[in-house]
Amino acid sequence: MAAVQKAQRRGRHAKVDLPEYGSRTDVGLVRDHNEDSLTVAPPVFAVADGMGGHAAGEVASEIAIQTLVENAPDTADGDALARAVVEANRAVIRAAVDGRGKQGMGTTMTAAVLDGVRLVVAQVGDSRAYLLHRGNLQRITRDHSLVADMVEAGEITEEQARVHPQRSVITRALGSDPRTLPDIYEMTLEGGDRLLLCSDGLSSMIEDDVIQSVLSRRCDPQLCANILVNEAIKAGGFDNVTAVVIDVKGDEETRVKKARFRSRTGAIIGALALLAVLAATAFGSYAYLNHVAFLTVDSNNEIVVNRGLPGEVFGIQTYTLDHKTGVKTSDLDLPQNTIDRLTENGGMRVDSAADADSLVSTWKSQATSEKTQDDANEGKGGDKQ
Repeated sequence: MAAVQKAQRRGRHAKVDLPEYGSRTDVGLVRDHNEDSLTVAPPVFAVADGMGGHAAGEVASEIAIQTLVENAPDTADGDALARAVVEANRAVIRAAVDGRGKQGMGTTMTAAVLDGVRLVVAQVGDSRAYLLHRGNLQRITRDHSLVADMVEAGEITEEQARVHPQRSVITRALGSDPRTLPDIYEMTLEGGDRLLLCSDGLSSMIEDDVIQSVLSRRCDPQLCANILVNEAIKAGGFDNVTAVVIDVKGDEETRVKKARFRSRTGAIIGALALLAVLAATAFGSYAYLNHVAFLTVDSNNEIVVNRGLPGEVFGIQTYTLDHKTGVKTSDLDLPQNTIDRLTENGGMRVDSAADADSLVSTWKSQATSEKTQDDANEGKGGDKQ
């Protein structure tokens, strides 16, 4: 009978929001007993596939799982998890020597510690860990098996490996060698990712695209684990089948805060950019308004010089009185259209206050010249008489 370890919440994880998970193990349609074992003891999850015959393989996998749970870290520490697997290997070897099992018994092990979004996986044998990330299935682990070596060497294809007569031969297992070490995989996941740990009774019976399709369904992890095991059994169920499915929650609050921070940062940057544009525009406008000028007449018909442009913006006058010229329109002999421009709301625009004074001086000179000419003409006229 398979061992299913469902430990209490461990250490500092006792009060945190744990991931949702589901698990199932089944004897299958051919074997008469189940040599698989599993644990769902957050943050530790594991699958072990025992070997060595009746009352041996199941003992090896159960001892390995129990020892792992006792020694596994509470955080995603690859070195600490590796040490826990090494201790599980020693425990299986000691059990065979002590007579609790049989000589030659052993087990695979795929163990994971999921600490928030940090994941560490330890691998010995041909059980597997898969990750569904943004709808795409990724195989995390590499099989320690003869056919995996042959595929890697280019001697056979993945399809040929699935039906190869030596597909069950593994090259590394717990219980066979005290020097056995696990492969360690460490990564950072995302909220919404889904993790699968399974024995080869599942991965050898159904294709990866079927696994991806099932894991992609919007169902809870327990239902997902049930469906996966059912699919393996429908495909033949030639071996014991075990699946552990874990949903990665991630730190939702942190992600929301980060999104809000990015939003606020973007808004602040946008506002600052707008202010910079406005400031530059305002500075440019101020410099321009402080330079240009226009001429108008006041209520006494005196010509005045205004700095800026006629009008207002948002109720703010866009010009200021620079100075009065002391010259009235009646002192000048100006054409009517010039007088009209001076008396209209827009006044007569010029490039600068200096240009305004120059223009008024020109008008005064013209008026003086014309008056002198008129006086001269009048004098000449008197002499003739």
